[in-house]
Amino acid sequence: MSIEAALRVVIAEDSGLLRELLVRLLTENGMVVCGQAGSLPELLSIVTADPPDLVISDIRMPPTFSDEGIDGAAQIRARHPETGLLILTHYPEAAYAVRLLEIADRAVGYIVKDRVQDTTRFLEAARRVAAGETVIDSQVVQAVFRRPRPANPLDQLAPSERQILALIAEGRSNSAIATRLNYSVKTVEKRVTSIGQALGLPSVEDDGRSDVNVRVLAVLAYLRQTQH
Repeated sequence: MSIEAALRVVIAEDSGLLRELLVRLLTENGMVVCGQAGSLPELLSIVTADPPDLVISDIRMPPTFSDEGIDGAAQIRARHPETGLLILTHYPEAAYAVRLLEIADRAVGYIVKDRVQDTTRFLEAARRVAAGETVIDSQVVQAVFRRPRPANPLDQLAPSERQILALIAEGRSNSAIATRLNYSVKTVEKRVTSIGQALGLPSVEDDGRSDVNVRVLAVLAYLRQTQH
């Protein structure tokens, strides 16, 4: 059975119109919307009663309209680690992306709401997060590149390495990056290793390397620079 046909989704969005749009979009593409919430307490209640494969949540919801989506993601990941988390936001804020990646290093996504209008990209993000991948909206990555930063290890990266890091942040695999940039997979692997060395991340030889998601650590190191 395909992941689309089996995928059970809970939607948390206080805007009734957008929630209806999401329901229609997902169901028309073979997914099952098994719950709808308009607030954080309602979302947590639904997920507790019947954990879904994927939660798609607005970042700001009742009761405070601040960061309920991030708070909900933390609670859901702690209680239901196999549930994917896709957070929707109006603005590409790197600080929220950092918090989300600190909560979860797999099966997590942070995308701008405008992506919903691009059906193909939105559905791709939902499926990839449900499959265990990490997806950060390209607008977040681009915003980070545009901001001035104090001296930091990222300045050591060559332009090609920065380009690869941006694609890693979007959740692209080495083979997908190779295809996008017309590189060999071996070339991408070498440059990913160089990125890790520049950022002081664990290498293959380090103890516990298999337990560390180096790709996510690289993205975190990159996104954190916008908070200084």
